[in-house]
Amino acid sequence: MKNPTSAMAPLALAILAGCSTVSPDALRADVDRLAQGRLGDVAPARPGQSRTEAVRDLLAQGPLDAPAAVRVALLNSPSLQASLATLEISEADRVQAGILPNPLLAVGRLREGEVVEIERLISFNVLNLLTLPWRSKYAGQQTELAKLQAAQAVIGHAASTRKAWFNAVAAQQTANYLRDAKDAAEAGAELARRMAKVGNWSRLQQAREQATLADIAAQLARAQQSALAQREKLTRLMGLWGAQAGYTLPERLPDLPKALPQRADIEAQALRERLDVRAAKDEARHVADSLGFTRVTGAIDVLELGWQRNTTFDNAAGAKETARGPEIELRLPLFDWGQGRGARAEATYQQAAANVGAVAVQARSEARESWHGWRTSYDVARHYRDEVVPLAKFINEETVLRYNGMLASVWELLGEARNHVSAVSNAITAQRDFWIADTDLGTALTGTSPGALAAMSASAEPAAAAQGH
Repeated sequence: MKNPTSAMAPLALAILAGCSTVSPDALRADVDRLAQGRLGDVAPARPGQSRTEAVRDLLAQGPLDAPAAVRVALLNSPSLQASLATLEISEADRVQAGILPNPLLAVGRLREGEVVEIERLISFNVLNLLTLPWRSKYAGQQTELAKLQAAQAVIGHAASTRKAWFNAVAAQQTANYLRDAKDAAEAGAELARRMAKVGNWSRLQQAREQATLADIAAQLARAQQSALAQREKLTRLMGLWGAQAGYTLPERLPDLPKALPQRADIEAQALRERLDVRAAKDEARHVADSLGFTRVTGAIDVLELGWQRNTTFDNAAGAKETARGPEIELRLPLFDWGQGRGARAEATYQQAAANVGAVAVQARSEARESWHGWRTSYDVARHYRDEVVPLAKFINEETVLRYNGMLASVWELLGEARNHVSAVSNAITAQRDFWIADTDLGTALTGTSPGALAAMSASAEPAAAAQGH
């Protein structure tokens, strides 16, 4: 007696395959879990809060700090949403791969004199049915790889936004200090003009002060343009426009940490936690799994079973004949035994295995490079904070005292004021470089390649421009 369970198995498989659907929310949740802990101090959105409400609340909370800017970008950036749409495409392919192939129905009508023949054929691709589990598994593997790639896109966009925020705040802060320097230069140029007018100064001395003013004015103009450009870059990454683009930024960068945390085995951490390393390993494993399937289906790639029913009507004799029977279609492997497909599969596996080694070497190198850049930028920023700026401030204050005691000229006072502003501007740049290096280090150890961020940002620019049109 036939086992009823085995008889119902194909029907159950067909029902399950037909019930597969694409779930974007579940996909995004999986990506969020992969990216969690790799985005820095970014707070998640409140439960039940819509995306629009979350963005509005973040922009209304006052000066936009770096974590809030990253959260806005993750919620609102059209370029990021466009890159994440590829994940849904992969999931749709997975669902499609798990659906049973439709049967083929063919109907023909032939006539010869008073004889009419009607042919009917229904066939089913047996090979597709037999390979359905493997194709579903392979499509699922591709979806898992797509999730890792999407998580890397999220991490990359968050890092780019964080660095754009540091650049925008630093550029704004530098422009403010250069504005103070320009005020001092204008005072010096005006004093030089008056002294030259009464004959107490030569035209050469006056020209020097005017040249200093012209140079600082040019620096200020470039700094203001840089501040505008950096702010607009941040605005694009956050996907803001209209009234939303009127957000405010803090007046200064965050203070340097009092000390840097100890980091041991940075190479091992990169190999263990980076998503691009994990994706390369998974891809090599999936390619290895596909080798067996390629070998099996390399020689036979068409196998169809059908049932044919032909009816012949002889109108002259008033007779009808019916013939029926099964039909099988099989491609004979006389010439093509799948040699090319097998060789290609082997080469693809070798390529994937070599890519694992290449990604591992790159991850180790980038971890070391990012760590040294992080340490060096911190030491330089601390040197400006603890040595250069205090010395410039001390010299400026002593010059003021000497000027009040008539021991120093007004020109020395103005010159030291400009030197102090220059020292502070360099300190701002060093402080910004540290926070950017800190972002790169976190990305290199737990996320993906920091070198890939520039490519991601460049590819996001055309997408953002297209969204604007």
